[in-house]
Amino acid sequence: MNNNLNIPTLRTGTTTIGFIIKDGVILATESQATAEYYVATKKADKLFKLMDNIGITISGGVADCQALVRLLQAHLRLQELEFDKRVSVNSAVSLLSTLMFQNRSSPYYSMLIIGGFDEKGPQIYSMDFFGSIIKEKDFISVGSGSVMAIGVLENDWRKDLTPEEGIKLAKNAIESARRRDSASGGAMQIAIVDKNGFRFIKE
Repeated sequence: MNNNLNIPTLRTGTTTIGFIIKDGVILATESQATAEYYVATKKADKLFKLMDNIGITISGGVADCQALVRLLQAHLRLQELEFDKRVSVNSAVSLLSTLMFQNRSSPYYSMLIIGGFDEKGPQIYSMDFFGSIIKEKDFISVGSGSVMAIGVLENDWRKDLTPEEGIKLAKNAIESARRRDSASGGAMQIAIVDKNGFRFIKE
């Protein structure tokens, strides 16, 4: 997002992660947002439910990410009503990519992780501000604290993690980033997406 007035932009210098577990997906982040070196809030929402079977984490410019999430939620709801069936994870990702690519001359300042569950099983994707789609086979982390978080994931992730083990791993990865990345802080936000749908996990 252009900032010709040199006004500090509210950004989620952040840590967001997503990874596959046995029969599901874990999405997690923390809740601090910064404007340059100022901690603007420690209660920013960075993890959202898109549909009953799909969730998304955000990092980047807060206004850009929030607008993009609202736009995508509206389009997905219309698609669900039109076809009278649950939207697949791939369809949601493709729609988001199209929305972002159409705006490439003034892109949404965002790095996103989308995770979901449908008839093809658990799936996780990462996406940059031009709408490039990368399907992840195991785990992904983006944001300023991702270097710390990815080290924990590389060491402890397994494809057969139970939901309880996955939640513990997510907490360890986010906590590692909170300790070492000055832009990551506040409460953790964690969700699981599986055959039972999307649900937030209380810390």
